[in-house]
This record gives sequence, C-alpha cells and structure tokens, in this order.
Amino acid sequence: MRQPYELSIAARYLRTRSTHSFISFISAVSMVGIALAVAVLIVVLSVMNGFEYELQRRILGMVSDASIMGWPEGEPLENWQAASEVVLARDDVEAAAPFVEGQAMAWAGEAVAGVTVRGVYPELEADVSTIRSVMTAGDLAELTDRSYRVVIGVQLARALEVDLGDEIVLVLAKQIVTPAGLMPRTRAFTVSGIFDAGMYEYDRGLVFTSFGDAARMFDTNGEASGLRLAIPDLYNALGVAQAAARELVDLGFAENYYVDPWTRSHYTFFRSIQLQKTMMFVILSLVVAVAAFNIVSTLMMVVRDKRGDIAILRSFGSTQRSIMTLFASQGTLIGVIGTLLGVLLALLISWQLGNLVDVLQAWFGVDLLSAEVYYLEDLPTQVRPLEVLEIGGLALALAIAATFYPALSAARQPPAEALRYE
Repeated sequence: MRQPYELSIAARYLRTRSTHSFISFISAVSMVGIALAVAVLIVVLSVMNGFEYELQRRILGMVSDASIMGWPEGEPLENWQAASEVVLARDDVEAAAPFVEGQAMAWAGEAVAGVTVRGVYPELEADVSTIRSVMTAGDLAELTDRSYRVVIGVQLARALEVDLGDEIVLVLAKQIVTPAGLMPRTRAFTVSGIFDAGMYEYDRGLVFTSFGDAARMFDTNGEASGLRLAIPDLYNALGVAQAAARELVDLGFAENYYVDPWTRSHYTFFRSIQLQKTMMFVILSLVVAVAAFNIVSTLMMVVRDKRGDIAILRSFGSTQRSIMTLFASQGTLIGVIGTLLGVLLALLISWQLGNLVDVLQAWFGVDLLSAEVYYLEDLPTQVRPLEVLEIGGLALALAIAATFYPALSAARQPPAEALRYE
C-alpha cells in the first residue's frame, strides 16, 4: 500500500543531505531534546515509585496494618486472649498477634543504643509481619518464655559489635529499689537471631524478645500492650480497626480502646511522597513542553528553506490542507521518534540505575544513598506502564500542537512570491 505523498516528502525532509545538513541537524536536535525530556521524567517518577513501594512494603512488613491498644494510650490491653478471638472472628481481619512494647537502652561493651523492645509470640507474629522472611541468622522460634533471648537488626548488631551467642544488656528507665539505692532495671539477653529488613529505622532500633520475658520486664502482669492486626484491605485499615474496637467495647471488654492504623502513623510520610511526585511531574512536564515546542523553530526553518518546493507543489495543484499535512507530518515524526527513543532510554536507565549508582559511588568514593538519611540502602525503581503511556501521550500531544503554526504558515505561502526569489 502506497503511503500519502505528504508523509513521503515529510520523511525525506528528515534525511540528511549535504545541501541541507543543517536543517536535518536541527531536526535531530529536536528529537534528542524530546527523548531526553521524556526519559528524565519517566526515570524520576520511576525512582519515586520505587521509593514509595519499598518504603510501604518494608514499613508495613514490620509495623502491621493496624493495632488495637489499651486506653489511655500506654495502658495494657486486658484479657487480650478473649479480645483476640473476637477480632479474629471478623471477616475483614486476616490475623491478630499480641505484643508487649516499651523503650530501653541496649548496652554491649562500651556501645549504647536506644531501642524499642517488642515482646511477641513467634508463631503468631509471623502472621502479621515479615520478620521471619527477613531473618539472616538464627531463628525467631528460639524466643521462648524465660529464655531471655533477643532478635536484633543487622545495623544494631554492627553498632553494638555483637553476633549470635553474644550478650547485650537492656536497661529500662523504670527504677527499682535496692540496698544501694534506686537503680535502673536491667536484664542481660543472649542474641539468638539477626534480621535485615532493609530499612535503617528498624534494623537499628527494633529488638524482638519473647512475650513473657517482655511482660516481666515492663511489669504488665502478663497482659499485652495491644493486638497487631493483618488486614487485607490496607487502605481501609482505620475503618476495620475502629469497627473491631467498637465490637470489643459493645461486648464489655473495656470502655474504650486506642486504635493505631498504619495510615495514621505514616500518613504524612506517604502523603509527602505523593505531593513530591505531583510537583516533579508538573516541573518536568515543562521540560517536555520546552523540548516539544523546539519543533516550532525547527519547522519554521524548514518552511523558509523549502519555499520553492512549496510553490512547486502548489503549482501542481496541492491544496493548502496538503501543505499543512506535509509539515504537520514532519513535526509529528520528530515527536514520535523522540518519544520512542526517550521511552527506550528511560527503560534502560531504570533497569540499570542501581548498578549505575554503585559505579558512581565506587568511582567518587561518595555514599550517594545513605541508609541513615533515605531509610533504604539501595536505589529502587518501579516503572508503571500507565505513567509511561501518560508521559508518552503528553509528549506527542505537545509535539503535534507545536506543528500547527509552522504548518499554517507554510500553507499560506504565496506560490508566485516564492518562485520569484528562487
């Protein structure tokens, strides 16, 4: 099937010829400009998508979807066994696990670190968190009652310079009366496991021990600080937890409960990521717009250079519409080729971005992605097809819009005036 002559001429104008190499060079620059703008926008949004996904996965993996705790906040959750049975009977709750939680200082040798101590039942905790899957050494099942063992994060193990079998001392702020006077409560624990959640906040500051040992340390009389819930509908975690708490109140377990969903404790954090993504999309879309409207200057130069060709075509009967189609096709080809190159470049960069960062860090000896600042130790990327389509469509729409004025200007060229000066 033969293609329209307008498209054939437009494609020929894009090819390099010795007499018009500058025009072809300017067309190539326009393509490269669109390609780079599209690639930058896709890569930036992919990195932000990766950060959002990894942080959400790792935060929810260690925090739980929602927690029901005693009221006022900090009070034990009484009769947690019966409360857990009521909560688990709900269709919108997948699992529940009791926990005892408090603050302490971890001490080993001359190293000291502030930590959050969480007492758990290993077999139940695995249903509401990813702790078992991120264990790098030891076994969570070794946290049995009166074993006085702990599982700590890899960053905390490095800070305290301890390994499996070593001892650490947990020091509580609560004081006890001794013959020597008031002394802080302390207890030695053996490190029986190390986990690597990939998130500095937890790897550095979270310590797991058995439920019974934590309950004795924090004087809860065997009661839990709360119940950690696994909820299939993550974005309705608050509603599900509140409904479960109201059911417990109606059954007379307590007068009130404190509900802590992940959306409350981390909402601002994830909302800020969404806001930054929106702002980056708007700002970088302006870069795409600048690159696309560079087609205007390119086509205006082509129109000026091809005045004779336009006059000849008009003399052979080409209509103004055909002339507009010709130059609009040329600008559209520049946009299509530039957009496709940009998408391919973005996919390649996103695929190898982690390796590129590692190479740059090795070359310059600089830690570009500090876990203490960015929470993550590597640079994640997540390319979302819908966003790629939206960015590609935006670039093409702007490129097509940029062809309107040059194409109209070419169609309005008087043939006689053009031939007079050729």
